[in-house]
Amino acid sequence: MWLKKRIFEALEVPTRKWMFTANDLWATGTEHLVDLPQRGVLFVANHQTIFTDVIAMYHTFLATSYGHEQPTQPKRYVKNPRHNLYFVAAKETMQSGVLPRIMALGGAVLTERTWRHGDEMVDRSMKQDDVDAIGTAIDDGWVVTFPQGTTRPDAPVRKGTAHIIKQFKPIVVPIRVDGFRDAFDKTGLKRMQKGVKLTVDVRPPLLVDHDNDSIDAIVEKLTDAIAA
Repeated sequence: MWLKKRIFEALEVPTRKWMFTANDLWATGTEHLVDLPQRGVLFVANHQTIFTDVIAMYHTFLATSYGHEQPTQPKRYVKNPRHNLYFVAAKETMQSGVLPRIMALGGAVLTERTWRHGDEMVDRSMKQDDVDAIGTAIDDGWVVTFPQGTTRPDAPVRKGTAHIIKQFKPIVVPIRVDGFRDAFDKTGLKRMQKGVKLTVDVRPPLLVDHDNDSIDAIVEKLTDAIAA
């Protein structure tokens, strides 16, 4: 946890400058974060860039935990950050370079894609070790996942997230991000435009009947919840 805290502190200033100096980051719906429990929460979001989306969410979570309405407020809200924040990420992505490996130490739950391996399309079930790792993270804190599994805007929500919800019964909070695809390249590490409004829209917790909703019903709810 000491290392994770140091990573948060080290990345705060450069990531704030990267996102906030040239663009306008605006969070809405942060009131939905205030009364959430410290554990057992799964955030489901659409995905526009590989790295910048989750960084903006982390800033939003940490700012709200210090009573700030916006992550752009100037106080250093990661001076003593909460350490039980996690995000689900593809193992091959987070092992693709030095910066991704550093970011992975900040709370990545590494999993293998069920639908793609490298450039090859595959169709396989989630490994039980991956499922267990996500469940452990949910039990410990807040977890961000991207149920579309890709930054493609037209990609469907995949059933893996619905299975996770059925099995571990977390509170499910949808988030809609926008503007990141215009401001950055696919990775989020190269700026494409300045002056773009970046939004993190935290929506009310999803009504899910963990015991009686079917997998397909949960997939449909997730699809609607993160839609524009």
